[in-house]
Amino acid sequence: MPYMEMDHEIDPRTKILDEIKSLDGVEIYNNQVLLAVYIRPTKTKTGIILTDQYVGEDLYQSKVGLVLMKGPSAFVEKEELWFKDVNVNEGDWVMFRPSDGWQININGTKCRIMDDIHIRGKITNPDNVW
Repeated sequence: MPYMEMDHEIDPRTKILDEIKSLDGVEIYNNQVLLAVYIRPTKTKTGIILTDQYVGEDLYQSKVGLVLMKGPSAFVEKEELWFKDVNVNEGDWVMFRPSDGWQININGTKCRIMDDIHIRGKITNPDNVW
């Protein structure tokens, strides 16, 4: 599928954070990372309208998430073999394999909890990956 730049009425990071409202009472352990799954809007910048079925696939097949929280040992290791000079922070967009992680909802927002090693990289624009 070719790259499709989406028409965002609201910045996707802002939209996710507004929808999830609060993470009070949520704690992530060890090397786990909590991600909000990126769901594309229904319209591209060029005006193409995507069907609900097409967009609905993001619930299960999205490869992009927004880092909401990470455990105290996420991206930390003594030997610096796996994560040397690699880290993610809250608010970063990251890529992952759709089958990795545990799917959950927090305050109605689709999320995944996954081990730090399953995050494949950071990106600046969530529309760049599909």
